[in-house]
Amino acid sequence: MKKITVLMLLFATFSTLAQDKFKTSTAIVNFEASIPFFEEVTAVNKLGTIVLEPESSTLICSVAVKDFLFKMDLMQTHFNQNYLESNRYPKAVFKGKIEKFDLKNVDGSEKEYDVTGKLYLHGKTKIIDMKAFIKRVPEGIQISCNYPISMSDFNVAIPSVVAGKISKTANTKLIGVVRSEEIMYLTLK
Repeated sequence: MKKITVLMLLFATFSTLAQDKFKTSTAIVNFEASIPFFEEVTAVNKLGTIVLEPESSTLICSVAVKDFLFKMDLMQTHFNQNYLESNRYPKAVFKGKIEKFDLKNVDGSEKEYDVTGKLYLHGKTKIIDMKAFIKRVPEGIQISCNYPISMSDFNVAIPSVVAGKISKTANTKLIGVVRSEEIMYLTLK
């Protein structure tokens, strides 16, 4: 009986603390900078991190640049060595505030939120505005965002030889399901 009582108290304590942060390290980030009639320039990163802090309405997204996978190895090499210089600038990070966000209002129907924050990429930081679509799913809270990134805003140089074959704006899409850290801990046990 004592074990059950202690376990219930621990669970109640963790449930209270769990609302501090929701997180995933398996968010999917798609990158697309294709131009019609030329080779497709797309990549996917399945190791993105999303952190949602409901108390402060903060959304943090982070990806290791080297974890983007292209269909062609040569594209991946150029992306990492020549364009985004992943050895020098290993991460892309966004940190922003979700306007009018209240965790109590998140349910099974997708709601659109405005998000404003700073994107750090290739050694540069820029304030960006984007839309986030948030809803509750059985596994946790699903967050998805689409936002275009202008390569010139982050001093990403595209050589003139391929400039006509690569879009100057990369479309990115992020999707992930965040869960409270308590649920993640209990699942791992």
